[in-house]
Amino acid sequence: MEDLSTKIVNSVQAERNLKARQRDIYDSHRHRAFSLAYYMTGNEVDAERILTQTFVRAFEASPEPTGQEVDQALLAELRKRVSLDLNIPVYTSVLSASAPLPRQAGQNVKRTDLEEAIGQLPAMERFLFLLRDVEGYTPATIAELLRLPESYVHQGVFTARARLRTMLVARRVAKSAVA
Repeated sequence: MEDLSTKIVNSVQAERNLKARQRDIYDSHRHRAFSLAYYMTGNEVDAERILTQTFVRAFEASPEPTGQEVDQALLAELRKRVSLDLNIPVYTSVLSASAPLPRQAGQNVKRTDLEEAIGQLPAMERFLFLLRDVEGYTPATIAELLRLPESYVHQGVFTARARLRTMLVARRVAKSAVA
């Protein structure tokens, strides 16, 4: 009889330990998942739904999902709600590599202006930019996550940065013309 009670106590303890590890997994990935979902949808309610479904999907796939598995679940949820078009054109603008940046380009940018500009990027460029420049993922990691060539990731991030720079400079020029 004592053997059975020991097994029950061990089982209960194992279950508590698993729940604690799952809580740690959730806590360590929820901010990133919510932020990406919010930037991709622009809506807190949608971002919360995506966050919830991301973790439901991740924990259904594995009792202790890795960061990569959480990212895969997030990507699957985003693809249901956001068109992540794989066609990233080469971005040409007045800000080509050989042209000097306008004087305003080197000035500080308001966070709200940057967030608005990020929201105006095409979905895939926005996602690549957020993963690379906000979350700090390597191009190789992004390519693996999205199952794309690394050169595509580099081009998409470059294009997103160029578009952002153009939008921010245009915004600053427009504001200075009004003032």
